[in-house]
Amino acid sequence: MSDFVDYVRDQLRGFGPFTARAMFGGRGLYARGLFFGLIAETTLYLRTDERNRDAYTKRGLMPFKPWQDRSVVLKAYYPVPEDILEDPEAASAWARQALDAAQSAAAAQPPARRTLARGEEPSPRGGSSRRRGPAGR
Repeated sequence: MSDFVDYVRDQLRGFGPFTARAMFGGRGLYARGLFFGLIAETTLYLRTDERNRDAYTKRGLMPFKPWQDRSVVLKAYYPVPEDILEDPEAASAWARQALDAAQSAAAAQPPARRTLARGEEPSPRGGSSRRRGPAGR
């Protein structure tokens, strides 16, 4: 696995800095705090959306299925074609499109809900209100 991760790093050298973190027996790829791809065994999968998915599906590629014996499919992640991965310029361009897809997906998500601190109660307006002792002062 580490040899393939090194290979992917080399092929994506024109993409810019990213990290590869251990994840469920593979590696998750992150850039600018966004999850844009993953490596499972010796396959690189990149994030897709309506703007770049056709480039994958027109080649007959199928989305990532982490377990062959289960019906779970990660429909947003597709394998990078070998000819693209072998070309550092093309691979970097596809990675940039994947990062754009990850950015769009993150922007479409509702803001994360904040965990309330001890003694804090949810506010009817969505914020929080602190109780300041028994009388609420």
